[in-house]
Amino acid sequence: MSATGTPEDARPMGTATRGAGEVRLRIENAGKRFPAADGNETIAVQDVSLEIEQGEFLVIVGPSGCGKTTVLNMLAGLQLATSGKVLFDDQPITGPGPARGVMFQDYALFPWCTVWDNVGFGLRHGPAGAGLTAAQRDERIRHYVSLVGLTGSEKKFPHQLSGGMRQRVALARLMANEPAVLLMDEPLAALDAQTRIILQDELVRIWGQDRPRADRRTIVFITHAIDEAVFLADRIVVMTTHPGRIKAIIDVDLPRPRGDATRALPEFQALTQKIWNLIRDEAYRATVT
Repeated sequence: MSATGTPEDARPMGTATRGAGEVRLRIENAGKRFPAADGNETIAVQDVSLEIEQGEFLVIVGPSGCGKTTVLNMLAGLQLATSGKVLFDDQPITGPGPARGVMFQDYALFPWCTVWDNVGFGLRHGPAGAGLTAAQRDERIRHYVSLVGLTGSEKKFPHQLSGGMRQRVALARLMANEPAVLLMDEPLAALDAQTRIILQDELVRIWGQDRPRADRRTIVFITHAIDEAVFLADRIVVMTTHPGRIKAIIDVDLPRPRGDATRALPEFQALTQKIWNLIRDEAYRATVT
C-alpha cells in the first residue's frame, strides 16, 4: 500500500511518462527461505540486490536450482521475500498486481475459450478492463491479436493451434491487460528450435526495440538458453546456486534493432561464450547432484 492507502498497482500504469534511466523495480538484499521436510530451512536466494530500469529488457540466467524463478515470483508478488526489500515504483511489493503481468512456460490458456476470449479474459474479468466500454475492449483485443500475428485465428480454440501460436495467444493476453512490467518465466522453452528463434524476433518487435526506452514496457525474462539471453537482453544477470546469488551482471551492447544478422556477429558469439564460462561448472554440477 502507498502512504495514502492506495494499492501500489492501482496507480496509472502508462509507461510513456517515465524517463529512461528511472528505476522501475528494485531488489535490496533480498532473500527467500522455504521450510524443508526435515524441519530445517532451504535458502533459495540470499543477498540479491538489483535495479531494473523503465523500458529495460533484463534477462536472468543460471543453472537449475539457482533461484531464477524465485526472484521472478518475488517481483510478481507470488512469493514474498523473507529478508530484504522488493519494490515496484519505490513501493513494497506485498502481493500480485495488474501492473505486473506474468507469463509462464506452459501457456496457461483456457481450453474452452477461443483465441479472442482468451486474449480478452482479463479485460472482462479483471481490473484491466475497468472503465472500458464493450467497443473499447473489442478494439484492444483486436489490436493485440493483430500485434502477435493471429488475425484470422480469433475463433480457434487452443487445441487447434500449434505451440508457437498458443504462446502468441498467451503473450497477447498478457499485453492486452497493458501491465507496466512483463515478468516472463521461460516462455519459449517448450517450443521447437525454429519456432523459438522466430518468436525471439517477434518478442523484441512487439516489445518495441526500435522505440525509446520511455515508450517500452519493462521486461524481466528467465531462460536457460544463453544465446536467447544475449539476443534479447539489454543486461544479463548471471546467478549462482546454493544459495542463489548474483554472480555477474553483463551489459549487452549489441545494436538494436536485432535480427538474424545479430546472431552471426563475433560479439554475439563472444558474449555467449563469456556467459557460458561463468555458469559452466555449476551447470554441470546441477546435472549430477
